[in-house]
Amino acid sequence: MTNPTPHLQAVQAVVGVPGVQGATVNSQDGAALKAALTEAFGYRGDVTICTKDGRRIEGYIFDIREGESLESSCVRILTAANDDRHVITYSEIDSLDFSGRDTAAGKSWETWLRRYAQKRSAGEAASIESDAGE
Repeated sequence: MTNPTPHLQAVQAVVGVPGVQGATVNSQDGAALKAALTEAFGYRGDVTICTKDGRRIEGYIFDIREGESLESSCVRILTAANDDRHVITYSEIDSLDFSGRDTAAGKSWETWLRRYAQKRSAGEAASIESDAGE
């Protein structure tokens, strides 16, 4: 099995659930927010960022730039609605919600191998071809 990253472990400790899909991290804990944003960069689903001035931005984080402080660190997010790109400093963020479905959930090598073995042992045709997707 794949070991969780330190960032994922930090997020899980804050939200108290395995995985991050559906989790929300707020800005009250700066270290947890930084860990969540780092984890969000590798997350294969959309996130929703609520800013302190009331904006709500949903999309995919495609870049992070970590500075020495929350003010000098930022994320770049591609919005789900219209492909706009926004730059948001960590200090502007009130909360981060892992709102979209993680498209890679359950698609690890270990999961594929287990399903392949189950099909073979059940006498079903087991192919090395990938799934058509969902």
